[in-house]
Amino acid sequence: MSEATEPTPDGLAPATAPTAGDDRPRRGLARGLPRNVVVLSWVSFFQDAASELLYPIFPLFITVTLGAPASALGLIEGVAEGTASVGKALSGRLADRFRRRPLIALGYGISSAAKPLIGLAGVWPVALGGRFVDRVGKGLRTSPRDALLAADTPPEIRGRAFGFHRAADTAGAVVGPLLGLALYEAFNHHLRPLFFVAALPAAISVVLIAFVREHPPAATLPTPSRPAAAAAVSPAALPRAYWRLVIALAVFGLANFSDALLILRAKELGLSFVSIIVVYALYNASYAALSLPAGIVSDRLPRRVVYGTGLVIFAVAYLGLGLVHSPGWVWVLLPVYGAYTALTDGVGKAWVADLLPARAMGTGLGLFQGITGGCALVASIWAGLAWNGNGRLPLQVSGAIVAALALLLLVAGRQLDVGEATVN
Repeated sequence: MSEATEPTPDGLAPATAPTAGDDRPRRGLARGLPRNVVVLSWVSFFQDAASELLYPIFPLFITVTLGAPASALGLIEGVAEGTASVGKALSGRLADRFRRRPLIALGYGISSAAKPLIGLAGVWPVALGGRFVDRVGKGLRTSPRDALLAADTPPEIRGRAFGFHRAADTAGAVVGPLLGLALYEAFNHHLRPLFFVAALPAAISVVLIAFVREHPPAATLPTPSRPAAAAAVSPAALPRAYWRLVIALAVFGLANFSDALLILRAKELGLSFVSIIVVYALYNASYAALSLPAGIVSDRLPRRVVYGTGLVIFAVAYLGLGLVHSPGWVWVLLPVYGAYTALTDGVGKAWVADLLPARAMGTGLGLFQGITGGCALVASIWAGLAWNGNGRLPLQVSGAIVAALALLLLVAGRQLDVGEATVN
């Protein structure tokens, strides 16, 4: 892939490849990737094992244990995503001005402490509070972590690096639900103890951050025209190509509601609790297995093509879940949905990072994730309100909208390609 070189109002150019270090892994899937990519992938593995141990049971905990309606679940997930979105935007700015490792550690620490709080809830508003605290931690850590990943990785392997990270993260999401299922049986089908057990792998993830090595962020490095204490890049100074891409992906976010509602749909189609856990693990297995190949392919083809293909798969999965009446289809459609996530999550971050100057990496990634997450907040709220007992309508509406967006992106979205930034 060619790099974007579009000039910006601040005279900024997209990040160039950093010098390869001597501490890069030489074997296995991590061969050639920077040390921090590998360490942060293990951090994400353990944190996601903790989070995903709880995620598939959370909709059941809210709607069954606490007796809340689907609209309350949609509100909780919407507030959670909105909180994380605002946090990502703010922490992205901080990541360009201060060291990133302390922000990452604090964010993971907050999320680790929040998990037992949810288990103590007796009514759903208390669970909302615990989920809010958890997402504060996610918002605080995500942009600094992704900025560190992008800054340490040359553009020509950036897709692979983000794909490796997403694969490790999601491998934790395979282990977590299966561990949760075993503990569910061990605790005689009680859900509350799982929230306390999840704190252990979460704590391990915080400890591993000590192995991250960090150089000062680009915004703190002095240049002839800018002293060391200068402020980070203003959002207005970011490239026009960056804003075109963010707006395009934000439109998709308005149709992409929380996966918790997909789990609720599986329950409404007749899957048992055990079946829901297993099929959710299959979804994550599909996501984990395809993330690294998707990232590698996106380093060779326009990222738009890989991302657009993911949107086609999204549309198939949503329309399928909205149209079928048999629970057997869930075993097909959720793993298919995992392919969508693999083709868009890490690829989208790499795509955005390709368009950003080095000293605005945190700001740009934070704004991107903040804006798209805010759109997910809107999507989760409207989908929860329109759920109407079975979720067929919001699934079909979202699936149809995204099918049209995917076609538009693949057929007429060439100006969003990284190399096209020099001519637009």
